[in-house]
Amino acid sequence: MNDNEITKDGDDKMEEKDPVTEAEETAVPETGETSAPEKEKKAHPKGAADTKKLRSSLDAAEKKLVDAENKIEELNDRYLRVLAEYDNFRKRSQKDRELARGDAVADTLTGLLPIIDNLMYAQKYGGADPEKFAEGVKLILDSLPGTLEKMSVSVFGEAGETFDPEIHNAVMHVDDESYDEGEIVEVLQVGYKYKDKVIRHAMVKVAN
Repeated sequence: MNDNEITKDGDDKMEEKDPVTEAEETAVPETGETSAPEKEKKAHPKGAADTKKLRSSLDAAEKKLVDAENKIEELNDRYLRVLAEYDNFRKRSQKDRELARGDAVADTLTGLLPIIDNLMYAQKYGGADPEKFAEGVKLILDSLPGTLEKMSVSVFGEAGETFDPEIHNAVMHVDDESYDEGEIVEVLQVGYKYKDKVIRHAMVKVAN
């Protein structure tokens, strides 16, 4: 065997590979790779966080909407109750006013009935004697202020008073130096007050 053959055989032996070694070289090395969905999930971590955040925001908004609807329903119920209470109050107030007005009329009439009765007696039995009739009427009129006072009604307007436009109505004026300026010369019609409220102004003649 010559040198060339030895060299060729030696090269063939060197080029021949071990099957196990070749398998190891061709095998895909384990690199810890995961499946496609996991790769996609790992590839988009921000998108997943945004989705979670959006879902949380939607849940919070839905809860606020439910709370708002409940609040609106509660306020509507409260409004209806207040409206019903006001209507009942209005009806009670109107009824109370009517009762109070009726009581006031009844009280006034009760106070005036004795005077009306006396006037009717004077007309019936005093017609034959004018003097007695006049005397009876005078007694009735004299008792009138006391009757009115029981009802908190007062009579005002007398000659000699100073004219007051708040309570007097000057329908006539007279130039007379014997009177002071603004002095009431004559009372043509007396005035009436209920407590501090003027029911009717006194009609007077005033000196200039």
